Amino acid sequence: MSFVKQIAHACMMTHDLAASEHFYCDVLGLNKAFEFSKSGKKIGLYIEAGARTWIEIFIHAEAPFPSLGAINHFCLEVTSIDEAISQIRAKGVKITDKKYGVDDTWQAWTKGPSGERIELFEYTAKSAQFVGGDRVADW
Repeated sequence: MSFVKQIAHACMMTHDLAASEHFYCDVLGLNKAFEFSKSGKKIGLYIEAGARTWIEIFIHAEAPFPSLGAINHFCLEVTSIDEAISQIRAKGVKITDKKYGVDDTWQAWTKGPSGERIELFEYTAKSAQFVGGDRVADW
């Protein structure tokens, strides 16, 4: 039996903390839980992503960001993939059309302001995450 309960948070670095806060809070509609400061200056923030999971973001102006970054992507579950796509596009942010994945889950992809890849998921009654069964990748 594992002592791990769930993912607690994904931590990212950014060149522009204000742009990251705008994207995650204003575009995706998540709530800022709290900020980190040092010597009176805001250096980071914690964003609530639901069910005791968080996105942690720190400013690091000098950090090089490789094309894929240190994290390939992270995934956010949404209540409606169509509504999420519509709202994100209405904010002027690019997002893919929805796709029905081999795991029987609806998905779409966007990027955060530092180039981080973000997958959006809408589970279905057939989603492998809940019903199991091996799947054959189509990518």
